This record gives sequence, structure tokens and C-alpha cells, in this order.
Amino acid sequence: MNKIVLVVLMALSLSTWAESKTVILNLPTMNCAMCPITVKKALKNVKGVTDADVSYEGKQAVVNFDDELTSPDALINATTNAGYPSTIKQTDES
Repeated sequence: MNKIVLVVLMALSLSTWAESKTVILNLPTMNCAMCPITVKKALKNVKGVTDADVSYEGKQAVVNFDDELTSPDALINATTNAGYPSTIKQTDES
């Protein structure tokens, strides 16, 4: 019984090792007020994305994600595949 409890506790603690990260993506090709809807949907479909705030006026997206499940490169691929190539403007580290 103690081994089962220990295994469950270890499994639960693994999720605490993952760190939430934030990246800001430049999206220069957004050219209408509807573009952010498509970009946000593409980003939210990436496993590990917890939030995406896309601004047409700023032509950028602020994305929060679990760094154990995804990466900035995967986010760039998602926006590019949706028709809106992006680049990293800022990360947690910069």
C-alpha cells in the first residue's frame, strides 16, 4: 500500500517540475481584425499552450505555455501553418 501512495505522489510531483513560460511573437502579416482569431485558434491547439492573447493592433501574440509540452519553435510552426509566419520578439529570458 505504501508503494502505491509513493508512486502516486511521485507522479503528481512530476508536473511541478514543468515551468510555465511566456513568449511574445511578432505577427507582421496580420492585415485585418479577423486575423487574431485564426492565430489564437492555431496557438491554442498546440498541446501545452495555456493562454494566448493576440493583438491585431500590436501585431503580436503573448503566449503562455508549459515548457515540458511545447516550445517557441512549435508556436512559430503553428502560426506559420495557419498562414501567419511569426518571429520571437521576447521570451521570459530576454
